[in-house]
This record gives sequence, C-alpha cells and structure tokens, in this order.
Amino acid sequence: MGNVIIIGGGAAGMMAAISASASGDKVTIVEKNEKLGKKLFITGKGRCNVTNAADMDTLFKNVCTNSKFLYSAFYTFDNHMLMDFIEGAGCRLKVERGGRVFPVSDHSSDIIAAFAGELKKRNVTVRLKTEVTEIITEREENGSGIKDKKLKCVGVKLSDGRVMECDKCIVCTGGLSYPSTGSTGDGYKFAEKTGHRIVKTKAGLVPLETKESWCRELMGLSLKNVSLRMVNGKKELYSGFGEMLFTHFGVSGPLILSASSFYSGRENDNVSLYIDLKPALDKEQLDRRLLRDFDDNKNKSFKNSLSGLFPSRLIPVMTELSGIEPDKKVNEISKEERKGFLELIKGLPLTITGTRSFDEAIITRGGVSVKDIDPHTMESKLVSGLYFAGEVLDLDALTGGFNLQIAWSTGYLAGRG
Repeated sequence: MGNVIIIGGGAAGMMAAISASASGDKVTIVEKNEKLGKKLFITGKGRCNVTNAADMDTLFKNVCTNSKFLYSAFYTFDNHMLMDFIEGAGCRLKVERGGRVFPVSDHSSDIIAAFAGELKKRNVTVRLKTEVTEIITEREENGSGIKDKKLKCVGVKLSDGRVMECDKCIVCTGGLSYPSTGSTGDGYKFAEKTGHRIVKTKAGLVPLETKESWCRELMGLSLKNVSLRMVNGKKELYSGFGEMLFTHFGVSGPLILSASSFYSGRENDNVSLYIDLKPALDKEQLDRRLLRDFDDNKNKSFKNSLSGLFPSRLIPVMTELSGIEPDKKVNEISKEERKGFLELIKGLPLTITGTRSFDEAIITRGGVSVKDIDPHTMESKLVSGLYFAGEVLDLDALTGGFNLQIAWSTGYLAGRG
C-alpha cells in the first residue's frame, strides 16, 4: 500500500484524494487553512458553479490555454461523470442558463460537505492548519543500485520542521487569485525548486479598468443581453454576448471577465471595447426604431425622448456622448445626427488601460508549464512520484464552470496516477 500526500484541500485536492483512495493507498490531505474548500466556498458568488453541462467540443472551446493538454483529463473524468459523482454524494444539482451547473440549494457549502463526506467514507486523513514549506526529493536508483539522474519525491517538510514521508505527492495549491483564501503561490515555489518551468502568472477572469471617467457615474449599473467586441487596432481579439457591469474603475461582469482572458499580454497595446446596446436589432432595424421613437416624441427635447431605449442612468451619458444638444427638439435632429447616434448605440466605445489585481481575479493565468507534465497522468516529467493538478498548472478557461472542471478532471487523473 502506497502513501500519498496531497498539498491543498480545494477542488483539485479533494478530487485527487478521492481518486487516489480508490487504489487502496493511504491518502493524506495537508491544508494550511482551517477548513477544506475555502476558495470553493466563495465561487459563483457563494453558489458554486461546479461545472458546465456542455458537450465535449464546447468544453474544449472554452479552454483558453493549452486545451490539447486536457484531452486525457477531460475524457477520463468529464463533466457528466462529475455531476453523477456529486449527486451520488448526496448533493442535488441543477443546470441554468448557458449550461452552468449549481447545487439545487444554491449553497456552495453543500458541495464542500458532499466532498468532505466522501473523503471520510474513504478514510482519507485531513490535516488542517498544516503548512508545507518544501518538497523533499532524492536521486532514483536503477536496478544496479546506481543512482540515476532523475529525482523522485520522498516526502514533504512542514513549517514546524517535521517531515512527512510519502511515495507520491500531488500539488493542488491553486494559483494567486483570492490570496485571502490561502492562494499565495506556494505551488510555484515547490515547482521551481524542483526544476520545473513557470509560465509568467497574471490575473485572469478579472475586471478591466478604462480611461473613460463616465463609467464612474454608472457605477453599479448592470446591462443584460448586450454584445461586446474587443479590438486591438483592426484585429478583433474577442466577441461575446451576455451581462456586464459598470464600476468606479471601469467594467466588470461575466462578459468582461471572459474578455479579460484575451486582453492578457496586450497591456502595452491600444485595446478598445465596443458595446452593442441593442444586439437584437441590425442597423436598419435600429434606425426604424429610432425614427418611430423620435416621431412619438417629436415635440420633446432629445434628453427626454430616450426612456424607451436605455435605463434612466444611462441616458445622460448617451446624450453627452452623442454630441446632440440635450435640449434640442427631437423633430430638429438631422439625419446625420441620428445616424451618428445609431453608431454610438451599436458600438459604445471604451478604452482599456489595465486589469484589476489578483485580489479581484477569479483565476490565475500562467503557472507550472505543462511541457514538464505528463498529460496522461499529471506526473512530473522531471521528478517521479510528483504530480500537479488544478490552477497551479498553466491552464485556464472562460467563465461558466469550465475552470472548476479543469480542477476536477486534472485532480482525478493525478489521483488515479
């Protein structure tokens, strides 16, 4: 019987422990927090978007970085296998708009409780408030007793100086997002110290800061069913449809968070956003709508004729950006002014100046290079018996439960290895 240590008791760590226990190994989770699943607890605004019910093609399309690396992980333990597992553990699930999967109760604590129950059932030892500071390795010996060049993992060192011996160690420490939950980059240090390459880390699925100060006036205003284009010069980087939110620094919300994945690495470029406030109407249809609205309000001032088009808080901003005199009578607006206003509605412009910090990021982009990891087992190619799973790896996806599926799938594969 082997001795497996898993560093980190989040999504990947708990799944790795459950998977590893199936082989009869002695499994121990070492977690520096006072409870399991601390980051899982706050995901999906406390509701926990555990996965997405999409088909396999859609799963892969929503992975932004190194999707091919996930082939074995996704096919070994896919989203429907995960859903069956969670429901079998006593937590009922539901599928919402966009395939997002949540617990029926809308409480992330029920997901964590289901996993905790399964860990107990499988006799997995959980050591809370226990911090690993180092992974211990030694040179492997070949059949003749001569030490080989390759390293093997033989244990972990704790912050109190004690050593825990193991045959295998799985690093599931997460990334750098939400550092208050314990995600402080420990896994990168372990990986680097054992010779692994680290792809530069950046905040991912993160709100965007904009140059335009009028966003501050709209702080808290949410727009649903809008479409968005992100462009760098003439090159389109991203387009999407959904919900967004104005903030005191710029923009946020699901649509913006997904767009942020395509902004990464372009901080020195001139990147702009264009928001289509009426995506259901093409320009001809919108022009007919404007003509109809203007005709119905022909004796009103321009600023008082827009209540049918926009939320009330957006009207002063749209009026100012249009360049049309606010008190101008609607029947005096020229065709050129109307056409210019139409273009503004179909492409409200914003200039991106940067992203928010890791404190506000949902995930980390970058991490342990997948070139150093065997995609069929999640084992290091450099250190035998050492595995990596979840956000610590250079893998990331768009919003909608896809990042958690990466954690579940890679954790399961690492545990099985």
